[in-house]
Amino acid sequence: MTIGSMENVEVFNSEGKGRGLKATKEFWAADVIFAERAYAAVVFDSLVTVVCHTCFKRQEKLHRCGQCKFAHYCDRTCQKDAWLDHKKECSALKRHGKAPNENIRLAARIMWRVEREGSGLTEGCLVSVDDLQNHVEHFGEEEQKELRVDVDTFLQYWPPQSQTFSMQYISHIFGVIELRALGKISEGEELTVSYIDFLNVSEERRQQLKQQYYFDCTCEHCQKGLKDDLFLGVKEDPKPSQEAVKEMIQFSKDTLEKIHKARSEGLYHEVVRLCREALQKQEPVFSDTNLYTLRLLSVVSEVLSYLQAFDEASHYARRMVDGYMKLYHPNNAQLGMAVMRAGLTNWHAGHIEVGHGMICKAYAILLVTHGPSHPITKDLEAMRVQTEMELRMFRQNEFMYHKMREAALNNQPMQVMAEPSAEPAPALFHKKP
Repeated sequence: MTIGSMENVEVFNSEGKGRGLKATKEFWAADVIFAERAYAAVVFDSLVTVVCHTCFKRQEKLHRCGQCKFAHYCDRTCQKDAWLDHKKECSALKRHGKAPNENIRLAARIMWRVEREGSGLTEGCLVSVDDLQNHVEHFGEEEQKELRVDVDTFLQYWPPQSQTFSMQYISHIFGVIELRALGKISEGEELTVSYIDFLNVSEERRQQLKQQYYFDCTCEHCQKGLKDDLFLGVKEDPKPSQEAVKEMIQFSKDTLEKIHKARSEGLYHEVVRLCREALQKQEPVFSDTNLYTLRLLSVVSEVLSYLQAFDEASHYARRMVDGYMKLYHPNNAQLGMAVMRAGLTNWHAGHIEVGHGMICKAYAILLVTHGPSHPITKDLEAMRVQTEMELRMFRQNEFMYHKMREAALNNQPMQVMAEPSAEPAPALFHKKP
């Protein structure tokens, strides 16, 4: 399947949910259903100084645009490739004096492309910009107020010499991919994607989908509450009282709020302390699949890795992966990324057998979810080859392996893990651009 070839799918109206897609042929796991280049893209506000604004790769040293002082690039090649999209943006940023938020910047890039090319159906696209679904008519009073603020900010940012668009059209833009099969899809079957992270109880997922995307989810997991018992799992022997469970859930929610605040302030040792204490209190009450325990394990393993306390981080990461494996679909992209992170943490800690096993597992998942040509998959393949070589050395002579590893680490700067973000992992789709 190549970009621009859409004969494998067709658009239809899905009752109660709006526009949908259905397969026109049979697919199997890892098949590319369709691939569509992004119509427009911008860097998240939290990443504007750490990733390239063209290729979106994280780099230690980026070159800043000499005109607007906002855009950052790997090198002149990336800067040159970005000029078509950045030219008018650069001028607008200089005129406005500061960069607006990511929603405003993305809306502007969409409308500059519409100004250049028109809003009709472009090659390789299923629908035109004008035909995209918005939900402005469903907005409540507070959302209408936020929309007015966004539109006002956009009009201040939008250059007066650029094409004039109506308020209704601007609102439409604000209201509003390679797609791979994770399993068998029959001809005529509706294609479905997860708009939000599955790792939540069904009722809260349905509420979030209704609030953000204006439809009632009718998937089997949400209708039947599948795995809700695992998400809220408690110990069986001895089984805690309902009152003890209720108190522990409230304690966990309060602790997660404290952790979020500490992370946002960069108090990472405080984050670790809060996580350790909470996990110890949860131990006699919650099972290893309880979502409150898994959220703490994810945070503490990531933060400890950043602090280079890899041995302790690896212990928490293994517990996290064990829980995830019982909850996620075996070909879930977020599961693959979590297993990859846990594998790298265990490798940093010197647990080569566990680390290599997790890296192989993550590679198998990402081959399905991302494909072999994706940069993450390529990097993971290189890591898989390296850890396989190290594992052979380890099994031949464990003592010499550790001596050579220690020498290598002493002679080279330790690779510092990315600074942990207080923001949740981005969802596949956003309510706003």
